[in-house]
Amino acid sequence: MKTNRNRIIAFLLIGGACMNLAFGQKAYTLDECIQAALTNNVKMKNARNELEMARQDKKKAFTNYFPSVMAAGTGFMADKGLVQMDLAPDMHMSMLKNGIAGGVSASLPLFTGGQIVNGNQLAKVGVEVKRLQQNLSDNEVTLTTEQYFWRVVTLQEKLKTLGKVETQLERILRDEEASVEAGVVTRNDLLQVQLRRNETKSSRLQLENALSISRNMLAQYTGLGSDSLAVAFSVDDQLPSRPDSLYCDPESALGMTSEYALLQQNVKASRLQYKMELGKNLPTVAIGGGYVYHNFLSEDQRFWVGFATVTVPLTGWWGGSHALKKEKLQVKNTENQLADQGELLVIRMKNAWNGVNEAYEQMKIARLSIEQATENLRLNTDYYKSGTCTMSDLLDAQTLFQQSCDKYVESYTDYELKKREYLQVTGRR
Repeated sequence: MKTNRNRIIAFLLIGGACMNLAFGQKAYTLDECIQAALTNNVKMKNARNELEMARQDKKKAFTNYFPSVMAAGTGFMADKGLVQMDLAPDMHMSMLKNGIAGGVSASLPLFTGGQIVNGNQLAKVGVEVKRLQQNLSDNEVTLTTEQYFWRVVTLQEKLKTLGKVETQLERILRDEEASVEAGVVTRNDLLQVQLRRNETKSSRLQLENALSISRNMLAQYTGLGSDSLAVAFSVDDQLPSRPDSLYCDPESALGMTSEYALLQQNVKASRLQYKMELGKNLPTVAIGGGYVYHNFLSEDQRFWVGFATVTVPLTGWWGGSHALKKEKLQVKNTENQLADQGELLVIRMKNAWNGVNEAYEQMKIARLSIEQATENLRLNTDYYKSGTCTMSDLLDAQTLFQQSCDKYVESYTDYELKKREYLQVTGRR
């Protein structure tokens, strides 16, 4: 008895643990999904790595301000001296048969035509470009996460609507079976209901499969370490407030967008490239010094040395003049692109705002359609009970009700996505 009692207790504990796993799954909100995706998604990880790479390039460019230090050494051994001299008929001198030499030198550029300064400025531009590209990656990951999230919400809501339809059909089916048994109606109406129920079963299988895949995709994209992800959201019957408070003047918002800032950085980079090309055609001045040791002579020699160099690229001016003209044209192209893409961005903002308003109006229409379809279903149900309409009319009314509910859910989620797109295109998140 004691052994059996222990087995029962163990069974209950295991069963309780399984129930906790089954029903204790955390349901994530939209903000939680977005934050998880911004942390875990591979696109964001790569964007952060690329930004860090640009910062390392900037640090590398800064080292060009410091002296370059170089150490060198050499040694040789010959079968006879490298220097042979006859000082007299019976006197011969041989030198440098073997020896070693080495030294350390340092060189500091004083003037390089602005190449070091402009190179550091280019590196700063590179960091800013990667930061802006990371912002764009943020936007892309956020929008994609929302798309997956609202896809899950849409399918969940469609399953809820389908559940209501199935409940209605079961009630109608019971009434029809009772009526057929009583001989009140023919089996034709019963068959129509059964066929309709089969359709709903098929629809449920499709929806459940699509929901499972969508949850898997959301879990993978957000990197939350789960094969499937539950979301905490239910579409409210109450219409959201109008989007008027979201509006932002396109001209004012242009400077807040990462896309426009990237175009500005592109112009800045092309101007710096022109200055770099100009610097290649200017003289360079450097100073330096070093310490040298050798034992080529009979005694070890150690000494310090200082030097200064001036380099003038005389033959490079001819080809350099053409390179400068090319860079000038490139600067002009980037300036033209800035103006053109800026205008397109403004148009994109206006179009996005129109999309938000259109989505809101579509949602209003869909909400009204639900009210009308609900009333239509109620009336046809009463008419069928009173014998003034057919089963086909009743099932058609039920189909319209289901379609209107599904349309409202789709328009609701589309409105939420359009809001996100508008916020992003106007430089907000």
